[in-house]
Amino acid sequence: MQTHELVAHAAHPPLAVRRVEARILSLTDSWMRVRWRIDGPQKLVVPAFAGRGREDGLWKTTCFELFIMEKDGTPSYSEFNMSPSERWAAYDFKDYREGRTDREFAREPDCTMRTGLSMAIFDAALPRVQVPGPPCAIGLAAVIEEEGGHTSYWALDHAKDVPDFHDPTCFTAGLARTRAA
Repeated sequence: MQTHELVAHAAHPPLAVRRVEARILSLTDSWMRVRWRIDGPQKLVVPAFAGRGREDGLWKTTCFELFIMEKDGTPSYSEFNMSPSERWAAYDFKDYREGRTDREFAREPDCTMRTGLSMAIFDAALPRVQVPGPPCAIGLAAVIEEEGGHTSYWALDHAKDVPDFHDPTCFTAGLARTRAA
């Protein structure tokens, strides 16, 4: 699968972070595995371990986001937020930022953060039965908090003067159906 270089929103540049990449590692019958890589994590704020569980507002500090819009002709899409704290959130929207409901998860995502001197890796595994399937448009994003409350917003694309990961122009990656349904 393809690695996507995310772009920091021009109005919110990072301090030490030099690069953020995201990649869908695999999509099997059981799991969708996604990885984000952060180069330059020296000032990165990593939320403290809180244990698995649903939590709103994860975007207020370092978190990783995945948006999926099925190519079925409707404007509906799903949003998945995952934190290094192991907290997560999942929502369905009927249209652009409208009609939000919690997306049910029978089994929680598995999230792991590893940090080193020159890079940090965040891996998320989402249960496949709870994730919309291909063909679909994908948005990969990250909110990166650095020391001093400095926040940068990373996405595949930014079309507005303010960061907006929900903007369909950010859903520039895709997943194609690879076998007959």
